[in-house]
Amino acid sequence: MAVPAVARPKLKTAFKKARTIAPLFTSGAVAVTSDGTRIVTCVAEDILLTNIENGQEICRFVGDTQAINSLCITPSSSHLLVFTASLSLRIYELPSSNEPLKKRVAPIRVVGRAHEAPIHVCIADPTSTYLASGSADGVVKVWHIVRGYTTHVFKGHGGVVSALTFHYPFDASAVTTAQEEKTIRLITASVDTRIRIFNLTAGASTSSGGGKAEAILEGHVSVPRGLDVSADGRWLVSGGRDSVVLVWDLLSKPSMGPAKVRKNAKNATSLTPTLVKTIPALERVEAVGILRLDDVMTTDAKSELSQLQFYTGGEKGLVKLWNGKGEDLRKFGQEHSTSSEELEEQRQITNILYIPSTSTVVSIHADQNIIFHSLQDGTLSRQLIGYNDEIVDASFLSYPTHQSSDSTPTRDSHIAFATNSSLIRVYSTQNLDACLLEGHSEIVLALDHSANSRLLVSGSKDKTARIWAPMNGETSDLGVTWGYGCVAICEGHAESVGAVTMARGGENGSKFAFTGSQDRTIKMWDLSEVSTVFNTGSDSAVRCKSLTTHKAHEKDINSLDVAPNDRFLASGSQDRTAKVFEIVYTVGAGGAARGELKLVGTCKGHKRGVWSVRFGRAERVLATGSGDKTVKLWSLDDYSCLRTFEGHTNSVLRVDFLNMGLQLISTGSDGLAKLWNVREEECVATLDNHEDKVWALAISANESTIITGAADSVVTFWEDCTEEDQAEKETKRTESALKDQDFLNYLSLRDYKRAIQLALAMSQPGRLLSLFKEIASSEEDDDSPSLTGNASVDEIIRTLSGPELAKLLRFIRDWNTNAKTSVVAQKVLLAIMKLRTADDVIKAFGDENLEKMFADGEEEDLASPSAPSTGRTALKELVDALIPYSERHLARMERLVQESYVVDYILGEMDDGMFDNYAMGDDDDNVMDVDH
Repeated sequence: MAVPAVARPKLKTAFKKARTIAPLFTSGAVAVTSDGTRIVTCVAEDILLTNIENGQEICRFVGDTQAINSLCITPSSSHLLVFTASLSLRIYELPSSNEPLKKRVAPIRVVGRAHEAPIHVCIADPTSTYLASGSADGVVKVWHIVRGYTTHVFKGHGGVVSALTFHYPFDASAVTTAQEEKTIRLITASVDTRIRIFNLTAGASTSSGGGKAEAILEGHVSVPRGLDVSADGRWLVSGGRDSVVLVWDLLSKPSMGPAKVRKNAKNATSLTPTLVKTIPALERVEAVGILRLDDVMTTDAKSELSQLQFYTGGEKGLVKLWNGKGEDLRKFGQEHSTSSEELEEQRQITNILYIPSTSTVVSIHADQNIIFHSLQDGTLSRQLIGYNDEIVDASFLSYPTHQSSDSTPTRDSHIAFATNSSLIRVYSTQNLDACLLEGHSEIVLALDHSANSRLLVSGSKDKTARIWAPMNGETSDLGVTWGYGCVAICEGHAESVGAVTMARGGENGSKFAFTGSQDRTIKMWDLSEVSTVFNTGSDSAVRCKSLTTHKAHEKDINSLDVAPNDRFLASGSQDRTAKVFEIVYTVGAGGAARGELKLVGTCKGHKRGVWSVRFGRAERVLATGSGDKTVKLWSLDDYSCLRTFEGHTNSVLRVDFLNMGLQLISTGSDGLAKLWNVREEECVATLDNHEDKVWALAISANESTIITGAADSVVTFWEDCTEEDQAEKETKRTESALKDQDFLNYLSLRDYKRAIQLALAMSQPGRLLSLFKEIASSEEDDDSPSLTGNASVDEIIRTLSGPELAKLLRFIRDWNTNAKTSVVAQKVLLAIMKLRTADDVIKAFGDENLEKMFADGEEEDLASPSAPSTGRTALKELVDALIPYSERHLARMERLVQESYVVDYILGEMDDGMFDNYAMGDDDDNVMDVDH
């Protein structure tokens, strides 16, 4: 019976960078647009605008290389206002489109020294007209955003200004009077624990050097960190680090009678705030805000107070909702019961942003995580991870698509990362939504997945390994709609667990797993009792049983891998060897599992430690990556080295197979990923997008996507573009063949204009040189003067467009460097100098730059004579390259002329002037007269 031929897979030759997960937020201020679709964050000294829906970076803003102290977005989402450590105020217009921009957005206005001290808080008023900023020297300024000048300056604060908010009633259901509705006020708080209210409508401006506070509120005993006013302008809520929240009634009637009520210059009644409620928050409050309710409030004060709802956030990392009576309504997030002070500080909330249009509160945490909570259903709607630190491992996961534990998972729907942290990051590959897996107490070092990519195993410095499973599809008590939970713990190693792997067989879960440790042993774990679904109501995890412990190496174990048939285990170690073990796994009559490892071979040959081992998918081979900068391929029959791949300039950290074992992908400490052809033993592609060691490598099930993660905290998604690349090359080859034929047709028809234009368009200086040589050799015999040898070609040079002329001059520059082609170059250059003016040549390079900028979608200020679009710099470089070679050719011609006279003289002396008449000519008219 004939065996059907198996089609050989096509080799992959090209991968393109599809997208990246780069640092989004490292520290500083955060702002969200009013529609909740875009977020502004700080990464070191850079300011980023990001699309929240897909996690794609829209643009970056031109900074002044200084740290960002504070920023805010106007409620209209039209302007971004930034204060930097240089004390400058920079005002930007936000792009209206979500399409990524190549160029940085420049500020429309810069105020050089906005304050005399660092500015830590700023806020825009509800009308997007004014900006208030508070500095560390206790000065508050109010700015007109569009015009960029200061409208008010308020002094007298007893230290750093810690919070700001505007009092400007704009709600239709407001209970304030008509006169008060026209009044805009600014409420400030500082480290002297006092809250001050300033009247901007009738208050002092900059001309009087500052104004007095309309009211000073005393109630806090520590610095207030949050202020907010209700939409109707009646209630003020303040929260501080004294762990209390104060509710103030701004419109209470004065207790001293109408004669004692202070009025301002325009007879507008001043506010008379009264403290109506003190609410113990039981934590240091870092942010507070009032929720906008759709219900119409009644005029009864007690009824209004009960309808008032606000949120707080602080040191415990929770967002809490309260009503005016001080009742705790709801909590968002997870309260971390950890004894580590450092972890507690990292997870505390530093700020909370409220988005009324989407009923969402956004909490910003000290560990650079940004979490979006939905107020309608209490779920965690989005989580952005700001900074991943060093990425040390990655693994694809498949999460169930429907709200059922039995549903078929979407292949490679998520990817997990182990970073320089005890928390595992899991991202959705669709929109980069993320979640954090908490369980390990120390840094996670290694990850791997089960055969169906449903389960995740992790190894950590805490000497344990954990098995993670997807949630059962029900929303947890914490409002999480998706995620992973720990279903099993493997304890028993004496040192850090640096390598993990799971069985490759079985679609419903793995039968066993292996862990490798710094204690130089490999442990085999029984996973038969491990659930494939994490139940949100259960916190208990199974304690896995160790089936065997094998002393495998003399030094740390760096990598483990199980063969596709689950019969062999490979290990790589710092002792410069890779070992292959036979896996013996049996299940007894009572259901008890037994396991054993038997050494069957050792691969020796590397000169440094082995960082990665991988079994071939289709053939009996093993690939290893080592610190000696090489990748080696080993035979599993006699454990001899079959091939050695050299090309990395530093240690090879990860290696894996592609295309049924026909290709290899490797990553190294040189920041590169290399794609190898196994048979030819050559590198066919190099993927470069990292600046540090590439520790993580993951390949999707269909092998169309490769993910690399490095110590520079950048994750890169590489998409297979082999077919596109080949199709593009074929298209270019076809177009080139057609153009070649057209060129030959034009030459045969003596249509020099189209031939020259086509050669310039195809950037083929060789063909253009041959054309000019042919024209010069077949010079016309007519009486019409010609510089190039053909009058029509002269006319073509005179009428060439700017970019074509610039390209021709560059070809002439290259021809002029060679003595063989310099004659043609000088002839064409002479024609250009005679037929075109200097202004034409300068403009030609300017037109070329404009054409390039138009193709790149860039715009430049052309008013400046030094702008690159003028082309003067490019022309100067061209002339500087032409002059030396032209002078050399001229000197060579002069030497030839002189040498020709010497030859004439020698010949004349040799024949006694016999050849003089032949040299001078027989005609008397041609005899040269010599003066005696």
